[in-house]
Amino acid sequence: MSPADDLGFRHRYLPGAPGAGGVTLLLLHGTGGDESDLIPIGQSLAPGAAFLSPRGRVLENGMPRFFRRLAEGVFDLQDLHVQTAAIAQFIAAASQKYSLQLNRMVAVGYSNGANIASSVLLSNPGLLTAAVLFRPMVPYVPQSRPNLRGLDILIAAGNRDPIASLGETKRLAGIFEAGGATVSMHWHQGGHELGKDDLDAAAGWISQWRAAR
Repeated sequence: MSPADDLGFRHRYLPGAPGAGGVTLLLLHGTGGDESDLIPIGQSLAPGAAFLSPRGRVLENGMPRFFRRLAEGVFDLQDLHVQTAAIAQFIAAASQKYSLQLNRMVAVGYSNGANIASSVLLSNPGLLTAAVLFRPMVPYVPQSRPNLRGLDILIAAGNRDPIASLGETKRLAGIFEAGGATVSMHWHQGGHELGKDDLDAAAGWISQWRAAR
């Protein structure tokens, strides 16, 4: 399906194959990506699944992002909350328009996309039940502990990532676990870039999650 710009975000939706179990991957790109960026990765992670892929609507030097930052690793929290609410509204509206089951939707985000996914999960408990987060950081610390029971998360982090540090990754995992989420970890022996091991780990995790549903 060609890109669409309704529902508040320019996006692409590709329906799943018959018999794929109604699983949808919500694909959230990194800085400079767009609504087509992660579709090949999504197809390798979950063959036959449907794909819903929005483009971030904030520009940084012409590059799309999902929210503004003040500097590397310093987020504009006011804009983060505004954009988080907008993405959550987009997810709900898209699920109705395309007849998607939210309890069979997996958010798959890389870098900035992983950060907006984390923000959505923390701000809207129960909206989604699964996520694969590649190279995430802590988007913000909730004032009160959200109820995240029933949420399954895979965090794929780089041991030598100069952007999303080891401590930052463990801190995010702790925030999710404190709310009752089940968190699995994959450690890539490298930096912020994705490796084949990341994709293999994510594909295996999604396959197990699908089988358990």
